[in-house]
Amino acid sequence: MLAYTYKEKGKFVLEEKEKPVLLDEQDAIVRVTLASICSSDIHIKHGAVPRAVPGITVGHEMVGIVEEVGSKVTKVKPGDRVTVNVETFCGKCFFCQNGYVNNCTDKNGGWALGCRIDGGQAEYVRVPYADQGLNLIADSITDEEALFVGDVLATGFWAARISEISQEDTVVIIGGGPTGICTLLCVMLKHPKKIILCEVDAERIAFIKAHYPDVLVVNPLETDAEAFVRENSDHGGADRVLEVAGGSHTFELAWKVARPNAIVTVVALYEEDQILPLPQMYGKNLTFKTGGVDGCDCDEILSLIEQKKIDTTPLITHTFPLSEIEEAYDIFENRKEQVIKVAIWP
Repeated sequence: MLAYTYKEKGKFVLEEKEKPVLLDEQDAIVRVTLASICSSDIHIKHGAVPRAVPGITVGHEMVGIVEEVGSKVTKVKPGDRVTVNVETFCGKCFFCQNGYVNNCTDKNGGWALGCRIDGGQAEYVRVPYADQGLNLIADSITDEEALFVGDVLATGFWAARISEISQEDTVVIIGGGPTGICTLLCVMLKHPKKIILCEVDAERIAFIKAHYPDVLVVNPLETDAEAFVRENSDHGGADRVLEVAGGSHTFELAWKVARPNAIVTVVALYEEDQILPLPQMYGKNLTFKTGGVDGCDCDEILSLIEQKKIDTTPLITHTFPLSEIEEAYDIFENRKEQVIKVAIWP
């Protein structure tokens, strides 16, 4: 089968690999029907994910059809349409039992697919702990509607949940890329008083204004973002800040636009160390919450999609066959042609 493989820093290669087989009684083999490229894949390419293993098939955003299951799999069966969770988790350890599935103590716990074990930018993928890692897709939901459930949408949902957002809050989201937009959609479910999104890319700003006109948008390169947030907040700054951009100065912006005693949720994956300047922020009494995602809300997210309360299909701006995935990566990584997300079909 065709699979897109991480060879070394800076090098991905499309190559032929053996179709995966069951290695454990709790495994499932899924035939991938639609996959996507994530910014985390780009981080692997840049060498910014030290735990990524050369030789693995990349990709952790995918949906598909179950082909085969191990003898201990009870939740899904061959022929079922499923989303695939970015995280592998046993469901039994202390962390899983408390909903912290990103920290599952299994040797493949946490982000494994497309990082430490073969992922889904391929024709088939093996999913460990299938009863935890697969979620059934209703017949009324298309592959495109479900594509981001297991990762980027789960990330936004988790971020909105742990940020403890109320209807009286002003919420700032930093970053209007795919994860930022998915976070925005999930924050909107909380009905806060006001949402402000910080973004510097003109095309992304136009996309957000066109699709989500009630959201206030500020470009920190053109406008004093701190002043803008103060002017549009009740208490001198944002009540909740969700940092999704991962830029060189976005972490600093996150704590600066927050009011005293606010919650700052860091969703972003950085390629460089960030500085926490405690003397400067002394007295602000901020609460920081950091990633990665505990992706255990997928059934609830699928229900919201079925109810038409979440729609991420506008994010899919480009579609390519797997055989042309290198062109797809070029467009996504270099933000060509007003790209937001790229879907890949086998």
